[in-house]
Amino acid sequence: MADAPTLSPEVSRSVTAVARALMAAARCWALYPAEHPALRGSLDRLQAAITGSRSGRVFAFGVTPDTLLVAGLAVDAREGAVAEAARWLHDRDIVQLTFAGEVSVPALQRLLAVLSEDTRVVRERGGPATVWADDGDPAIGVQQIDYTHVLADRDVTGPIRRKDDVWRSLVRGILNRARPTDEAVHTRLLSIAGDVTAIGELTTDVIAPHHTLDGSPMLTSQAAAVVAAYHHLMGIVDVLSPDRRQEVMQNLAAATSNLNPHLVLQMLAEAGGDGVAAGVDDPSAAVVPGLVAAMDDNRVAQLLATTLAIEGQASERLATVFNTIATDDDRKSRVLGLTRRMLSETDFGRQDAFQNLWASMEALLLTYNERPFVSAAYRAGLDQVGSRANRMAADVSEEFAEMLETLGQDNVRRLSVRLLIDLLTLEQDPARAPELARDVAALTADLLLAGDYDSTLAVVTALRDQAANGAAVAHESCRVALDSVVGTAAFVETTELLGEMAEAEAAVFSEICGRIGAASTDALKTHLEAEAETTGRTRATAMIRQYGSRAVGRLTSVAGSSRWAAQRNVADLLGDIGAPEGVPLLQALLRGQEPRVTAAAVRALASIKDPAAGRAVHTVLRAATGEQRRAVIQALVEQRDSRVVPLLVRILEDSDPFTSDHAVVIDALGALSQVGDDQAVPALTTLMRRKKLLARRKSRALKTQSLAALRGISTPAAARAIADAALNGDRMLRKLARAGQ
Repeated sequence: MADAPTLSPEVSRSVTAVARALMAAARCWALYPAEHPALRGSLDRLQAAITGSRSGRVFAFGVTPDTLLVAGLAVDAREGAVAEAARWLHDRDIVQLTFAGEVSVPALQRLLAVLSEDTRVVRERGGPATVWADDGDPAIGVQQIDYTHVLADRDVTGPIRRKDDVWRSLVRGILNRARPTDEAVHTRLLSIAGDVTAIGELTTDVIAPHHTLDGSPMLTSQAAAVVAAYHHLMGIVDVLSPDRRQEVMQNLAAATSNLNPHLVLQMLAEAGGDGVAAGVDDPSAAVVPGLVAAMDDNRVAQLLATTLAIEGQASERLATVFNTIATDDDRKSRVLGLTRRMLSETDFGRQDAFQNLWASMEALLLTYNERPFVSAAYRAGLDQVGSRANRMAADVSEEFAEMLETLGQDNVRRLSVRLLIDLLTLEQDPARAPELARDVAALTADLLLAGDYDSTLAVVTALRDQAANGAAVAHESCRVALDSVVGTAAFVETTELLGEMAEAEAAVFSEICGRIGAASTDALKTHLEAEAETTGRTRATAMIRQYGSRAVGRLTSVAGSSRWAAQRNVADLLGDIGAPEGVPLLQALLRGQEPRVTAAAVRALASIKDPAAGRAVHTVLRAATGEQRRAVIQALVEQRDSRVVPLLVRILEDSDPFTSDHAVVIDALGALSQVGDDQAVPALTTLMRRKKLLARRKSRALKTQSLAALRGISTPAAARAIADAALNGDRMLRKLARAGQ
């Protein structure tokens, strides 16, 4: 029998990357306003993931409650991001998403706005597909669940799970560990406690912020957030409706069975001290032990089977949790029997090696016992350590509290910085230098995430000094490590927040970039994409400008951008830098069709004091059509700046007015008539005296325009040149010069 078809690893990785980026963007959308740089960064990553998955073709995936489908084949749901994205999209009534063209960031913003809206409101408008058809982008296709049945059941759903202000206030209170005081919140908590689905949605919302930037779950923080939510629910029930305690505990157990098994294991692993951890004073509010008691054999077996299927083996941590839940041997045997039957119905249980695997799992789960290693008295002491610590903290004197403050996070971090810098400075072993330099560079990521820019400056200064010291054993490693700082997620995200920084913070960060060197341009140049004169763009431009010619080569990608604003901004920056290395980039910008970019490129070339700048303009003028050539000349004229005069003079000197360059020369003379000065007089004097046999018309035009340029200059030197032409020029020149007098 042929094997069932499966997705290729490349497709699975692509869909997983899109799922992870989508969930990260959804979390940022819930936490930040639309204009926040962190949200823009997550949208850029989502756009990149979609573009990589499309590879120029139509890309679509279906949605089920448990996983995503491509061409009818399921993506491996053991990848947490895939299962999470499937649940999230299914809860929002999405059946399929299709990406049929280039997906822009604004389109993704609108898609997230639709998907993050209250589902009740979206359904009343006809569903996400209907809303997207009205407000969306044709590059993204949305298919939805049949609303004939969904809307028929909306009264059954009721207002309990409505994501209104009360719900959001409740979620914020749980995340901030604040006791609920509002009566509306109390009422909603009681209602949620009686609805397993509502409890599940509440846990989903409270764990949403606890993810890393790449979408990976922070299990410890998520477990603490879920336990805090359960404390809120049980605390209200114990006060307002204590007779419902057992019923609510069963609901919590049912909701817990639908959570990520790794998250459940993290919660149950801390069954002995959750009351203290959650900041709850009432011992009766210790939820996790009650949750353990409420989990029946089927739920425990389901948790065990799911975890074993995902991990492929039993671990000591799982054995510890299993012993916490199933305390007697009879229950262990019952649960393991149920677990084996459940696994036998899965692909994992049908493997040939499953019998051997199960034997080792069963041996570990049945025989693991910590009692030989931990006495009852010692375990009791561990369980009470939290309350004892609180009592001891209350008796600490003021002087001792000040001493403890010196061991705080900020002081310890500064001490770590100082020690690592000293180690780097004192290192004499060339073999150890690269590793030490990498460790010091890695420290900058932690410091930037902590917002400690002063310590970051100290670290990069130490790396810069060692890199500049040729006698230091770590000088090469420090240069490599310093360049690597720019590629870290922490540095990129800090750069994205450049416009949000206070002036003092921005000044310190500018010094950090100065110590790192021109490599910082790779992160800073993203601000050059902005059309408006934003604070971030202004600061980034100033930082890049200080690198001079070293930054020019790193600006190539911006010069090649499809956005006219980015091209204009990089042209202005290259003009400010004034390095000859920028001429090739500016010459390429001159060939475009956007007049604003052309004007900026011409201004920049006029600012570069190098013959290559003049030759670049000359080359473009010679190759351009009449309209484009006039645009370049107009850009020169509009500056009204004497710096363009040498550029125009060089064009005249490098051109042959009696060949195809004739039109270029005439246009350059027209520009000099408006912006010329005494710098142009010698070149004009030479040019108007030139003549050629059988080129009378071109000679006349050349002399006429040269005299017009001299008259436009209107200086004594220009007047003397015209008078000399009237006396000593050839017959045509004398006639033209006298006619204008």
